[in-house]
Amino acid sequence: MLFALDAPWIFVGLVLSFLLGLVLRAVAIRLTARSLGLADRRDSLAPRLREDVDPFGAVAAAIGGMGWGKMLSVDEVPRHRGRGRAIAMFAAGPAVCILAAQLLFLAYVLLYPDNLLALLGPADVMRGANYPGQAIPDQVLLGLAVGLLCFGLLALIPMPPLDGFGILYYAQRHPGGRGMQSYRLWFEEKNIGVLVLLACSLFPFGYPLLLIVLNVLGLLFVRLWG
Repeated sequence: MLFALDAPWIFVGLVLSFLLGLVLRAVAIRLTARSLGLADRRDSLAPRLREDVDPFGAVAAAIGGMGWGKMLSVDEVPRHRGRGRAIAMFAAGPAVCILAAQLLFLAYVLLYPDNLLALLGPADVMRGANYPGQAIPDQVLLGLAVGLLCFGLLALIPMPPLDGFGILYYAQRHPGGRGMQSYRLWFEEKNIGVLVLLACSLFPFGYPLLLIVLNVLGLLFVRLWG
């Protein structure tokens, strides 16, 4: 997000998108878990700071453009309830964030039909690209929509500590094999996944690899509204 400081109102939208992403993800996961019988129906749906915020995810958001929420371990999900339910729970957070981003894009094109979505990519917005005369609400809403989209897309990457790993894990009939256990050992327990994501947030200097990945994943979504 620090890349967008040259456009302070887009920066504000990106910060809000990260905070909103954390809230939507937390509520979506808990609501899905409760609805599918994977959690006690008396559990609160409200976000909780310690359980939903990953400090490393916040650092990645600051230095690389976008971050992630606290990891939900696959060991915390009752496997006997069915793989489909577990996959739905892990997918709920990213899906809700991507859907909310599309609603924000809809509001954006209705409010600002003379926009540059046909020319801008997610990485351009994350780096604070704007055009002369762009109104403050226009910049905030654009940053909010793109940031929330990138939050959801990043979460789908199948690597701990991201939600996509839970989807990958439960998509397998027998995830207890040596390959998956080795992957978990290094990328989850030894935190190699976090290190890889942080490294992608830092290098190469000037245009982090994380932004390149998010730009590739999100470009089609942005072009749909351009």
